[in-house]
Amino acid sequence: MRALRHSRYITLRYLRAFLREPAWVAISLTQPMIWLLLFGALFKRVVEIPGFHSGSYVDFLTPGLVVMTALSSAGWNGMALIEDMQSGVLDRFLVSPVSRGSINVGSLAYLSVMVAVQSLVIVGIGLGLGAHFGGGVGGVVLLVAIACLLGTAIAALSNALALVVRHRETLIGAVTSVTLPLTFVSSVFMQQSLAPGWIRWAARFNPVNWAVEASRSAAASGTDWTLVGTRVALLAALLAASTALATRAFGAYQRSL
Repeated sequence: MRALRHSRYITLRYLRAFLREPAWVAISLTQPMIWLLLFGALFKRVVEIPGFHSGSYVDFLTPGLVVMTALSSAGWNGMALIEDMQSGVLDRFLVSPVSRGSINVGSLAYLSVMVAVQSLVIVGIGLGLGAHFGGGVGGVVLLVAIACLLGTAIAALSNALALVVRHRETLIGAVTSVTLPLTFVSSVFMQQSLAPGWIRWAARFNPVNWAVEASRSAAASGTDWTLVGTRVALLAALLAASTALATRAFGAYQRSL
């Protein structure tokens, strides 16, 4: 109970800091809308390609952009830890009675809240543009949950990297170098059957593609529960591994002081 209580305090701390920056709030909520409007307009004629199995590109794109937004937000999660390190806040936490694990858990919980809000914004805009979610409300809830699962796993990796490198520039370079390839070596924008063979092969090991496939199936009518179940299991395994890595990185940081 003590760890849960402390995790709640850390989560609320991050949320309050976020809400104190109105410009950042606006950017975080409007950026997904811009992506959906721009990509939806740019690639809308993709459905005319022979072999593309979707009547509407907005239907196809919306779940993919939910996952893409989760990946983008999660990649920068470690920046907050670096700011806390450089301002001395993290060191003060370490000499306080706060539960050590709650620092990491609170950060991940904050990220999950952000991803859930952004995902619902994208779904709402998608509906406004004519997207259909055959899976109903339950399918949308599952779609958001899958995005949060991926986002939390990537955020834990971002935290681990931040605790190791301890510099904004290094984290920015690493995140940029990883998130874009993960996005494009997936079915966010294009159906896998129409992608080059090497991309189809690489996508089998790409957690972003796992999340896209599961979310797209969850949002559609006639959900393939075997596909959803296997992809969610893979993402859960990634979350467990990345959380363990973040915990070890936190311990290494603490011992280095």
